[in-house]
Amino acid sequence: MQIRRGLMCLAAVFTLAAQTRAPKSGALPEKALVDDLVAANRVLAHEIRVLDAYGHVSVRSATNPNRYYLSRAIAAGMVTAGDIIEYDLDSNPVGGSKGDGYLERFIHGEIYKARPDVMAVIHAHSPEMIVFGASGVPLRNMIHTGSFINDGVPVFDVRKFGGTADDMLIRNPALGKALAGSLGSRTAVILFGHGVAITGNSLATVVSNSYFLNMDARIQLDALRMGGSVSYLEREPGAKPPAGTPAGAGANNRAWEYWKRQVAGEIGTGR
Repeated sequence: MQIRRGLMCLAAVFTLAAQTRAPKSGALPEKALVDDLVAANRVLAHEIRVLDAYGHVSVRSATNPNRYYLSRAIAAGMVTAGDIIEYDLDSNPVGGSKGDGYLERFIHGEIYKARPDVMAVIHAHSPEMIVFGASGVPLRNMIHTGSFINDGVPVFDVRKFGGTADDMLIRNPALGKALAGSLGSRTAVILFGHGVAITGNSLATVVSNSYFLNMDARIQLDALRMGGSVSYLEREPGAKPPAGTPAGAGANNRAWEYWKRQVAGEIGTGR
């Protein structure tokens, strides 16, 4: 009997310890959306390698446009549903402190404030984007899945808004607002010396946009290295994309479903 009581007490201790270690993200009502956000983190880290140990992806709530979901500060490839935190558009966790959030969550909140059409945001540290931000050579469309690039990909230099060469992080709402202003109505903005912020009207779209943006940059760099005349897939003067056609349309859903399937087993095992 004493042994049994001892084992029960020990089990209670382990349970309490596990609860203490678990991120206190609270109950999130949109389970399917949260599950897709977890999948997006894994896809970006392990399948298409847009994110490494740093960078993050968020999604706006489907039921409340003044809320968005983002993981706590953890490498994207390790994110689980228990790591997801709900934020308001001031980037404050809903319901108070929920553990360590990303310092640069203001990128997400301020873009959602400025752009009601945006449903998902990625911040990545893509080397290809840093090259174009530093060179002065504009990123231009090279591929049929990069039509959104024709709208332009501006470069945001945080040093013009109070940042320094030693601290280029978007660490407060004012810097996030300035970044959102530089993005304007476009799909992506390069952060000088830092990386890129990418938007989409869904998680599927933002993930595929991030993939095709990096692909386009690599192809343009290769074409420029060849030293000949480079041709670009630019719109005819005055032409506009077909009404109601999202960026990357025709490619994002097929790619998204494939990428999700590739990481499904990994998510199921909790790795």
